[in-house]
Amino acid sequence: MMVAGIGCKKGVSTKQILAAVEAALQSHGLSSASLSGLATAKLKAHEDAIFSAGHELRLPVFLVDGPALQIVSLRGLTRSGRSLAATGSPSVSETAALAAAGHRARLLGPRTVLGPVTCAIAVAGDTI
Repeated sequence: MMVAGIGCKKGVSTKQILAAVEAALQSHGLSSASLSGLATAKLKAHEDAIFSAGHELRLPVFLVDGPALQIVSLRGLTRSGRSLAATGSPSVSETAALAAAGHRARLLGPRTVLGPVTCAIAVAGDTI
């Protein structure tokens, strides 16, 4: 299982989400065909662009609640004071990807930042 975690500012476009996912995948030499889903924090449930991106990619969008984000927060690779203050997570994209990919998931690298969107790729267990 491979999950692209998404963090974003309010009101981003589908095009911005898709561009960030593509940039993150390219940084690891991967394509969207490798993905099993997108993930974000439950508090981003109102961000229609994330769900539109999932629809365009034909992928489910997993909403991860606060406690699940906190459980994996120490396994993240980056820390944003802004993200921590706004969401309680040091990196929504990294923690959402880790939580959605499963118990033994790991990040392929730190999140990719593309304007107002961040994207991190996590894989389950020993994938890749």
